[in-house]
Amino acid sequence: TRLQVEHPVTELVTGQDLVEWQLRVAAGEPLPLAQDAVAQHGHAIEVRLYAEDPEAGFLPGSGTLERLRLPSPSPHVRIDSGVVEGDTVTIFYDPMIAKLIVWDADRAAALARLRDALAQCEVEGPKSNIAFLERLARHPAIVEGTIDTGYLDRHLDEFLPAPHVDTDLLLAAATARLLDQEAEARAAAARSGDPTSPWAIADGWRLGHAGKRELAFLHRGERVDVVAHGSAGDYRIEHAGEAQAIAGARLDGEQLSLRIGERGRRLHVFADARRVLVHDGERRLAVAPIAAYRSEAGAQGAGDDRLKAPMPGRVVLVRAQPGDQVTAGQELLVLEAMKMELALKAPRDGVVAEMRAKAGDFVEAEAVLVVLES
Repeated sequence: TRLQVEHPVTELVTGQDLVEWQLRVAAGEPLPLAQDAVAQHGHAIEVRLYAEDPEAGFLPGSGTLERLRLPSPSPHVRIDSGVVEGDTVTIFYDPMIAKLIVWDADRAAALARLRDALAQCEVEGPKSNIAFLERLARHPAIVEGTIDTGYLDRHLDEFLPAPHVDTDLLLAAATARLLDQEAEARAAAARSGDPTSPWAIADGWRLGHAGKRELAFLHRGERVDVVAHGSAGDYRIEHAGEAQAIAGARLDGEQLSLRIGERGRRLHVFADARRVLVHDGERRLAVAPIAAYRSEAGAQGAGDDRLKAPMPGRVVLVRAQPGDQVTAGQELLVLEAMKMELALKAPRDGVVAEMRAKAGDFVEAEAVLVVLES
């Protein structure tokens, strides 16, 4: 016998263990219940947490799960996963991290359980579809039950994030970064044996001038700049020509509380040297801190001559050779990984100067496969 792929949903609404049934049948035992004796109770919903990038056509990813937080199992929440924090999502199978299944008395209650469970999920390392699943679980077509199997193809833009940065989440990320800097300065002063040192005040002070701190982040490859004045949880943060007052900001572990103007907010924050992730229970924002003096200018243009592997995989087809004249959008190679094939296309018109891969090669993400010249 072969189990249905989404057997956890059936198990939660029937209270039966289909895996046990399968093993017993394989051992020659009869099914323990007749079909008309199987009763259903409540409503169950399953989503798959994947290492993939919905904004890049659901391109699968790979890499080490540097951080993995999933909700605790309960009578309402089930987690089926074969990985733990520190494991690697490889290119040799699909990029599933876990199945998240929820149950409650009816569909509306189950959807509420799903939204709450997704809010507790965190993945650091490869990109994931958590934010996409959160938007999915709140979308009116899902809530009202009017979605069909072709809805996502027709309305995918409704499930992807807005192109601009959410201002409240950016302010929260900047505030968390400021509080972290101040905590680091106090710790350094304490280690120095001079806790009254002016260097313990990380508000950007300068002799004869009001202090300010310039912060910069990368968001989807674009630079985002903010300027902050103040310290100790009270700031004026400037971004895109507008200023906003932040008051009473406090970071307690991974919980950030603050007032943005007149609005009190509580958010979950995960931050390290490479990334700041903020989540308000409905929306997420991930940004990468960079040095404020770092310039991103010219980075995109420099990459137009090189075609890189977007993920690790095996080259299955090479459709061009050195010396070939190619046009923008022309297929040059086909890469296979995680049970899917991806066509890699020329980023511009030009001549193939180098073809650095051949059919059968395994390549790493970001490996340069083709070099073009004019």
